[in-house]
Amino acid sequence: MKASIVVIILLLLVHIGFTQTISIDLTNNWQFHKEGETKWFKASVPGTVHTDLLANKLIPDPFYSDNESKLQWIDRCNWEYKTIFNVPEKIFLKSIVEMVFDGLDTYAGVYLNNKLILQADNMFRGWTVNVKPYLKRSNNELKILFASAQNKVDSIAKARLPLVLPDNNRVYVRKAQFQFGWDWGPKFVGCGIWKKIKLEGRDKPTPGPAVTFYFNNILLVQKNDSTGTTFRFEKEGEPIYIKGANWIPADIFLPRIKKEDYRRMLQSAKDANMNMLRVWGGGVYEDDAFYDLCDSMGIMVWQDLMFAGGMYPGDDAFMDNVKEEVKYQVERLRHHPCIVLWCGNNEVDEAWNNWGWQDQFNLHGNDSAKVWNDYKRLFEDSLKKWVHDYDGTRSYVASSPMHGWGHDESFKEGDSHYWGLWWGLEDWEAFENKTGRFVSEYGMQAMPNMNTIKTYTGTADRFLYSSAIQSHQKASEGFKKLNYYLSRYFIDSAKIAKLDLEDYTYLTQCLQYYILKNSIAVHRSKYPANMGTLLWQMNDCWPVTSWSITDYSRQPKAAWYAVKEAYRDDVKPAKDTIYPKGLKLEKPQFLFESVGVGSYALTTNTFAKYVHVYTDQGELKLNMDYFDLHPNTKLLLTINGKNISSADLEKLKIKSLYDVIKVQ
Repeated sequence: MKASIVVIILLLLVHIGFTQTISIDLTNNWQFHKEGETKWFKASVPGTVHTDLLANKLIPDPFYSDNESKLQWIDRCNWEYKTIFNVPEKIFLKSIVEMVFDGLDTYAGVYLNNKLILQADNMFRGWTVNVKPYLKRSNNELKILFASAQNKVDSIAKARLPLVLPDNNRVYVRKAQFQFGWDWGPKFVGCGIWKKIKLEGRDKPTPGPAVTFYFNNILLVQKNDSTGTTFRFEKEGEPIYIKGANWIPADIFLPRIKKEDYRRMLQSAKDANMNMLRVWGGGVYEDDAFYDLCDSMGIMVWQDLMFAGGMYPGDDAFMDNVKEEVKYQVERLRHHPCIVLWCGNNEVDEAWNNWGWQDQFNLHGNDSAKVWNDYKRLFEDSLKKWVHDYDGTRSYVASSPMHGWGHDESFKEGDSHYWGLWWGLEDWEAFENKTGRFVSEYGMQAMPNMNTIKTYTGTADRFLYSSAIQSHQKASEGFKKLNYYLSRYFIDSAKIAKLDLEDYTYLTQCLQYYILKNSIAVHRSKYPANMGTLLWQMNDCWPVTSWSITDYSRQPKAAWYAVKEAYRDDVKPAKDTIYPKGLKLEKPQFLFESVGVGSYALTTNTFAKYVHVYTDQGELKLNMDYFDLHPNTKLLLTINGKNISSADLEKLKIKSLYDVIKVQ
């Protein structure tokens, strides 16, 4: 690797003989049903209970309209999976035969030929079980009973009353926290065999493998300076200005994400001139394909450990479980040169110190001390030690951010999540005085693309604030905040209610474009005090109104084009001096002019703002969109890398800011 020094540590000092491992996947012929029922249905492995129910037409599309609320019963049930398999003779005759579970979600009792062989309780761990004593040559029955994670955490929480851990019972389970609902995601807690199961046979214990560590020459540097304390990444002693985004799981139903999905989304990040993604702590440790692609594309990864927005228990059983999780995941991921930082959690320190949990959950005196001491034990002591023990080549920070966004310290040291913009209803200009040393979260919402909206709405639902539209807006007072910013920068508040859904969607995307462009411009103007900007967020896990710059269909929203320009290395972005609502716009007349055989360029008779070229027939992959177009300028657009043809002209539509703000 160009950016790494590869150091191979051979743990096997004496190699005795040659050990051959033979393996088969156990991913075929699976069936499932709700516990207590008699009829079985076909299941997919890897998979989830929701996607299996959907494939068997037992439930409607979970994403359509307000179906989410109608499917919450699934998470209160136990689900059973089973398969029958034969063992190849070459494996059956091996002296050691093990079953390897790459991922079980989450509380799973595993039975082989009616013998309990495993009780799993952590979605993030792999499990290996010696099954030699229980195997037959043929007709082996493998059965997995998944207990309801929702019922389990509620039971644990009830048993620990009167102590209540903020802010959701999900903190008791080692499972993707976003599955319990977030302010951009649905609540589908779910269960299932979410990764592969393998049967492996060999003749003797496999000696410890050769372990490869990649000692990155990219380091986090935190040292005192005239402002406070730096938070910058350096490569071979040279500072790197970080430009990137936060990454969440690309689907609420994780096994649906394929390598080509990762490739498309990561290429989108690369094309937007990003050099870092932060894998957010409420999701999952990503698939190998994600890190392999980041390695090859030169995208650095800030890797959160999977803890977010809650106070976690500190009992020995929980701690032991987490230690095994960290060992498994760090050893799995440490060879990837893309990973440059381990972070203990997302916003737990900030939440405890700023969100009023002590009063909300009646945590005072000894209770408060216990919860905070458990926090320090896990995130400041244990995780730091375990990450060092199993890696030792990268920096570890306990929490992101270091301080809450309302505190002066957040602008002087550590990383900052600045949500004065959006949650605090502040202007983007606030960043002039409130840009931290490394801004690792900030953002603005926008609707998803219109063709994505059509996937979860019927014709009768396509009006502003319909139940289908509302059910795909998860942020508290989300539309109220969006409308505040629209009226602040774009359009009089009285006109917002007169917008149809398509124009409202367009205008929110223009707003997100405008806010992110200018926020990034301010951040970059603060160099070298500020050394990084990671917007919230790159992607979505379902079709939703959110802070993402690419929606669930993997298509860019308007803001993606703004970020692509603002993150350029060759030109620093300029801040806008006039609010869009202050522009004097006239009705543009657009024309595609022929500029050669089979090629056309777009022109206008007057200045046009946020020109959007689209079609009602699906996705367009344009080289630019939501652009400004000046008169006497010929703009050559491409679709899928090819010049626009006469056939394309028949399906193209054009919208500009004038067309929307002229609403009376």
